[in-house]
Amino acid sequence: MFLKPFLSLCLFFIASILCAQRPDPDVIASKSGDITIQPILHGTLVLKYDNKIIYVDPYGEARAFENIAGPDLILITDIHGDHLNEKTLDDISAEGIPIIAPKAVAEQISEKYKKQVSVLQNDEKTKMFGIQITAIPMYNLPEEPEAKHVKGRGNGYLLKMGDKRIYISGDTEDIPEMRALENIDVAFVCMNLPYTMDINQASNAVIDFKPAVVYPYHYRGNPDMSDTAAFKRLVNDKDDEIEVRLRNWYPDYK
Repeated sequence: MFLKPFLSLCLFFIASILCAQRPDPDVIASKSGDITIQPILHGTLVLKYDNKIIYVDPYGEARAFENIAGPDLILITDIHGDHLNEKTLDDISAEGIPIIAPKAVAEQISEKYKKQVSVLQNDEKTKMFGIQITAIPMYNLPEEPEAKHVKGRGNGYLLKMGDKRIYISGDTEDIPEMRALENIDVAFVCMNLPYTMDINQASNAVIDFKPAVVYPYHYRGNPDMSDTAAFKRLVNDKDDEIEVRLRNWYPDYK
């Protein structure tokens, strides 16, 4: 008799715990409406703008998206499993949802998702839901055929939402294309070796392109190469006008 109410109560507390572990969303005001930023896990984030929900590199399976509204658009940066993760696409009911991705992702994704993928290659632009999306190169230095991320395979993304410009680095090092960015309001910058870059490269690049706000993300790995507090010090010692936002991108989802 009491089993169903008991189970419902348990599920309520489990959901509450998961939500407590996830960082609270941040809000960026723009002239055309607020932009909500929700860190999820590793290189995964959710953006909300003009009543549209954008998932970037959905990863972490169903548990990572508890109480998060489903996507209207999905951006995928690369072929690796922490970016192209079909188990998570299945869990979030991604069938029929537009996906923007580089050609390498379109070639590897399963048939059930192929028809909904729009290919965007480096430096190409498109527009969806009033959001201009530009594919920015992402790759390792030096450029070598055996690199973990070769130039042209994956995309970072530059999103123009109203009067705000949001840069998502994807898996990259401190490449010239990153350093040359201008007028960036919010940047998500990766930092973990041996896949991307260390905190010195990341902070040096950030000081070059001077985003108003930067989130270090995708930083799981060698602890001394993923020290976000040290990254913040390196940035602000050189430029204290850049706001470095440290968030927990590794909640303990059970």
